[in-house]
Amino acid sequence: MKLTILGGGGFRVPLVYGALLGDHAEGRVTRVTLHDLDAGRLSAVARVLADQAEGVPDAPEVTATTDLDEALRGADFVFSAIRVGGLEGRAADERIALAEGVLGQETVGAGGIAYGLRTVPVATHIARRVAALAPDAWVINFTNPAGLVTEAMSRVLGDRVVGICDSPVGLGRRVARILGADPDEAWIDYVGLNHLGWLRGLRIGGRDELPRLLADEEALGSFEEGRLFGPEWLRSLGAIPNEYLHYYYFNREAVHAYRTAGRTRGAYLRDQQGAFYEEMGKPDTPALAAWRRTLADREATYMAANREAAGVGERDEEDLESGGYEKVALALMRAVARDERTTLILDVRNGTTLSVLDADAVIEVPCLVDANGARPVAVAPLPYHAVGLVTAVKAVEREVLAAAESGSRETAVKAFALHPLVDSVAVARRLVEAYTAEHPGLAYLRR
Repeated sequence: MKLTILGGGGFRVPLVYGALLGDHAEGRVTRVTLHDLDAGRLSAVARVLADQAEGVPDAPEVTATTDLDEALRGADFVFSAIRVGGLEGRAADERIALAEGVLGQETVGAGGIAYGLRTVPVATHIARRVAALAPDAWVINFTNPAGLVTEAMSRVLGDRVVGICDSPVGLGRRVARILGADPDEAWIDYVGLNHLGWLRGLRIGGRDELPRLLADEEALGSFEEGRLFGPEWLRSLGAIPNEYLHYYYFNREAVHAYRTAGRTRGAYLRDQQGAFYEEMGKPDTPALAAWRRTLADREATYMAANREAAGVGERDEEDLESGGYEKVALALMRAVARDERTTLILDVRNGTTLSVLDADAVIEVPCLVDANGARPVAVAPLPYHAVGLVTAVKAVEREVLAAAESGSRETAVKAFALHPLVDSVAVARRLVEAYTAEHPGLAYLRR
């Protein structure tokens, strides 16, 4: 099988290739094509992959190209992890939002809207090229904002595009570990949108063990989300929120921490990864070792501003392990290609799963996956506090999609103004002015 990775010069591509190296079964990926607009980054990542493949006799063959159509032809799976505007664009998104006193995180609030407005036209173009050149391919989308981008691509590709995220998987694994359970044998009751969901139960042997965790003060405060939100708030919710909900529940504290930090997350990653790719420009640099060193620092500093706002200090070693988006992607490909039925938390079209949203809205829930794709399982209705957030943010996503399709600046202003973390039409107008002045990729928004 051929796997095409869009954003193939991206820093986390070796995670995906590393997962492929461990798959030796029949029907596995044998060819990997990396696509990126930056030939230098492609070359750097290809060197890391070559080091990874050393000593592995059946390692998938790797090729690289800057031509999108060439990359897509013959693909069985397309993994999309592009970043329109690069990390410089992310840093600008954060800076502009914080100057207005609102959150600029890349998927949440003003920053997520700006990133979505830049990304949706590009993602839609990619979806059309996939439909034309590889109509039987399955697209696995990791491009942020993942739910919004998956919904945009689904308007072209239907159910043949599936979004993935490692946040709910990581949350489920941490909760299972605290409860003394094998994460691979637990049923995780999780529901919401991408970066806006709640773990509402964790069943082991048919019994929901989450109430036992919520009743244990010490255990509840012993893992990442427990420290971020605090045991009292988790018990009030009766659920464990995705870590990104910290931006909503503690918005003022998060914005203050970001504004007083020496650098925003985007600026930090821009500088860190810039140093990595510069180092990789030297032919004698040990590629894999340099990548691993940079990755370890990246994981240790993840959501540092939020932990500072919560007063919880550095991440514990056991919390450094992510949900492993590369493992989710591999499990998804295996299930579809080999008809190996499995259950994964994915971003898919709603259908009738959540009655408060229409059928085409992309949601993030457990799905049954096989050769026919991913189908969301039935879930209990959302409580009203969650309904309010989910429907408000979905309304914002729809305005982003409408603005990207029409080029209407007024619709873009509406998207910002309706977001619960922006809360001002005047601020929304200034944000649109600032973002369109900063980003050439937003030139399509007409006055």
